[in-house]
Amino acid sequence: MKGVLTGFKDFVLRGNAIDLAVGVVIGAAFTSIVTALVDDFLNPLIGAVFGKPDLSGLWDITLREGDPARDLEASVISVGGVLNAILQFLLVAIALYFLLVLPMNKLAERRKKDEVAEPEAPAEDVRVLQEIRDLLAAQSGAGGASGAGGAGGSTGGGAPGPDGRPHGV
Repeated sequence: MKGVLTGFKDFVLRGNAIDLAVGVVIGAAFTSIVTALVDDFLNPLIGAVFGKPDLSGLWDITLREGDPARDLEASVISVGGVLNAILQFLLVAIALYFLLVLPMNKLAERRKKDEVAEPEAPAEDVRVLQEIRDLLAAQSGAGGASGAGGAGGSTGGGAPGPDGRPHGV
């Protein structure tokens, strides 16, 4: 049982789950702003152009009249309703883009300018060669410092002769 709770805690505290929760809450709060913008600003502009605040009753095509005696409802295609839904979607999308997406993109650009680009990681073969180089350098540094004979195994002491060459050469 403890493993399940630990796994759940890890899941909840992971960054993307918290970011998603914050996004949902902010989105719900932002809905009222977008609704107010569409209902109180953009729909009156539509009303000024078309004479109605929405297009839902603008163009109705009646396919069959209703008959209350036979309990039949009228069959009507509401082209204005479809146009109204498309227009409402576009208005909400425009409002979201200009009020949320565009300012966030500008903010991200400003932050990106301040960051220093990380150097590109070397390829795998280059990385392996660098490790080999470092290991060889460490071995040659350790071998030369430990030795009583040096690299050539010369018979003289470690000091060079009067001509600057090792003894016996």
